[in-house]
Amino acid sequence: MRKVFQLAIVLYCSSLLFAHQKPVSESRVLIFTHVTVIDATGAPAKPDMTVVISGDRIMKLGKTGTVHLPKDAITVDARGKFLIPGLWDMHVHEWNKEVFFPLFIANGITGVRDMFSPLPPLKQWRAEIAAGTTLGPHILAAGIIVDGPKPLCAPCSIAVGNPDEGRKAVLTVKEMGSDSIKVYSLMPRDAYFAIAGEAKRQNMVFAGHVPEFVSAAEASDAGQKSIEHLTGILVACSAKEAELRKENEERLQTLGFLRNTFTVEQDAALDSFDEKKAAALFARFVRNGTWMSPTLSVLRTQAFIADLDLQNDLRLKYIPKFLKTQFWVDPYGVNDRTAADNAQAKRVFQKQLEVVGMMKRAGVEFIAGTDTANPYVFPGFSLHEELALLVQAGFTPMEALQAATRDPARYLGRLDSVGTIQKGKLADLVLLDASPLVDIHNTQKINSVVVGGKLLSRIELDKMLSTVETVVSNGK
Repeated sequence: MRKVFQLAIVLYCSSLLFAHQKPVSESRVLIFTHVTVIDATGAPAKPDMTVVISGDRIMKLGKTGTVHLPKDAITVDARGKFLIPGLWDMHVHEWNKEVFFPLFIANGITGVRDMFSPLPPLKQWRAEIAAGTTLGPHILAAGIIVDGPKPLCAPCSIAVGNPDEGRKAVLTVKEMGSDSIKVYSLMPRDAYFAIAGEAKRQNMVFAGHVPEFVSAAEASDAGQKSIEHLTGILVACSAKEAELRKENEERLQTLGFLRNTFTVEQDAALDSFDEKKAAALFARFVRNGTWMSPTLSVLRTQAFIADLDLQNDLRLKYIPKFLKTQFWVDPYGVNDRTAADNAQAKRVFQKQLEVVGMMKRAGVEFIAGTDTANPYVFPGFSLHEELALLVQAGFTPMEALQAATRDPARYLGRLDSVGTIQKGKLADLVLLDASPLVDIHNTQKINSVVVGGKLLSRIELDKMLSTVETVVSNGK
């Protein structure tokens, strides 16, 4: 991950050189007829519906034949097709709009939560999207990372060593215009709780990793809104939690760095997993309103990296050269792993899947995210893998779909405008050729995408992908 984060400075500079995309054309009234609507509210699929879109809003919904159709509208006969809300990837790092934006949109992703990228270009891109000069997703951005006095991503973080510095960091992040605060792994305990208190006073969301010197239960009680990558969860479910955390803290104090795993001491916690302790922790998350962004796609890639046919993945043609040749080399330390290391990584991942299912059944809230663009986590494409992994963990297809539609809107406080297909909401939609409620993999069978009321056909989406391929082949 550190390599990917170090891209920030380079990519900030290069992003300023990118030419603006052509203005997005103004949309007319758009109508889908005879479509099956999966509105993501949890209601059953509604067949043979008509959806009328005017400007960027859904204006009417009803049974086909009962809805008045305006004249001079663009009408799409969507028999046999399925309309879902636009998807959200709730954990991305998106430094290159020429590549990432088209990949998001072509994969039906109309909104993202950026958990660290340089904020100035993100603000500029948001303004361009709002003005209609750039086609891209809605962006919520944390901006910079807040970490301990020796941050893992030193050039890209605010280093915090004590409570006063923690409180000042919150004010700095707010002044920068970030939408939330991202806390990271090496945050000292007292600084972390100072950040939690100041974030509450400033009415700012704080989310991120569970720091190594804080327990998952303490993070939940402190008001951390979401826990990313399941950090701290397995050790928090261990009957030996206190012992494992003490050993880890002593090692960190001595060595000053994390070992090369995504979460610390998680493998040691497997044999001491305590279901009663886990149930109590999950009930605490429910009580405190603590969300999970498990990013199973990156965890799975990390666990199974030695088994993947990386060089023949067809999606590599969409990935910039600098990522493939500089930052996706020896991904997750695979070249130094032993067979035992790989077996243990798979064992950890299988337990993580199990724990995600346990949390879901306990009522814990989830949002789907990928951690794009860590090695072999593909912008746009990997969100569909994330939904399939949620189903593998025990979600129903509807619940997995909601984790990328309705529930991100709830998390962000935007359910009044996005997340479901209802009258008055923004017309961010995906038309599918098959039902995701039958098979969640059908979210990949995209016929067309509607972004703010503007229809992008399969031909146009393929053209966008082709353009990305050209940009990448030219060395961008």
